[in-house]
Amino acid sequence: MNSSRTRSRNQLGVAFPSPLVMLSIIAIAMAGFAFVATRDAAPVERKVTRAAATPTETVEPTPVVPTRTTKPKPVIKRGEVYVEVFNNSGIRGPAATTAAKATQIGWQVVGEDNWVGSIPASTVYFPARLKAEGKQLSLDLGIARTAPAVEPMKMDRLTIILTPDAA
Repeated sequence: MNSSRTRSRNQLGVAFPSPLVMLSIIAIAMAGFAFVATRDAAPVERKVTRAAATPTETVEPTPVVPTRTTKPKPVIKRGEVYVEVFNNSGIRGPAATTAAKATQIGWQVVGEDNWVGSIPASTVYFPARLKAEGKQLSLDLGIARTAPAVEPMKMDRLTIILTPDAA
């Protein structure tokens, strides 16, 4: 037995490497070749453009211009708005005079009377839905102060309360 072992150790043969080792060696050689061939080349930038299509009829889009949307000013129909005029001045006549002036302008005056209470200045009071109308009435009559209506005022009409500054 000893002799067969000796004999196989003494024989020389050629062993071929596996296919994986061969492919690895080829890949490394090709990478080295590519590195040497491209190491001095500067990078090239290219402008990418779309290929021109054949000329056809083109429709140019209308440019979109942003516009501000403003609320349209409310149309005030003076004859459709009820107005009450109260005198808080202690002087006779201002309520009747102001009511006549408002009627001449086109407001629908439905009453005039005296007001008991403390009001700092002549004021046109308006319910929320008649705010624009209240501002217009104050401009028409030259009354500088406007304010939201409060109880016991009626909420379906404008209320004018005149103080000594308007008398």
